[in-house]
Amino acid sequence: MKRIASFSVNHDKLEKGMYISRIDGDIVTYDIRMKKPNNPENDYLENGTMHTFEHLFATYVRNTKFANDIIYVGPMGCRTGFYFLVRDKISHKEALSLIQETFNFIKDFEGEIPGAKKEECGNYKEHNLQGAKSTAKEMSEVLKNWTEEKMTYEK
Repeated sequence: MKRIASFSVNHDKLEKGMYISRIDGDIVTYDIRMKKPNNPENDYLENGTMHTFEHLFATYVRNTKFANDIIYVGPMGCRTGFYFLVRDKISHKEALSLIQETFNFIKDFEGEIPGAKKEECGNYKEHNLQGAKSTAKEMSEVLKNWTEEKMTYEK
């Protein structure tokens, strides 16, 4: 079978940050890398943290002026980050700014997790708000001075 693009990225060189993973027609896929891949400390996103992060991330971005151009927000199976798919109507600069705003929203979030009631969520018992907030705080620092120029994978 043909090797997919995401498996062609050298994960040994990949650091925390936000990268342009691929562009397919009018859809841009961003790789939001929140943990160093294959790290020796086995520091990966914990399931409850990742789940809560996804609820807050998806809810926030779909309530912005870009709502109609958001395609997908979802965690990576390797538990090192999220994919963020948008229409190319959103510039790379705007996407970066939106992610920075989103992570600031998550780190400061208080209250009931959106969509976390039994009738709304297929795994409503597995959430970790404090973990999501801590991860967002850490990533807010990583992305604070991030630029479009840094959004390209290192070869």
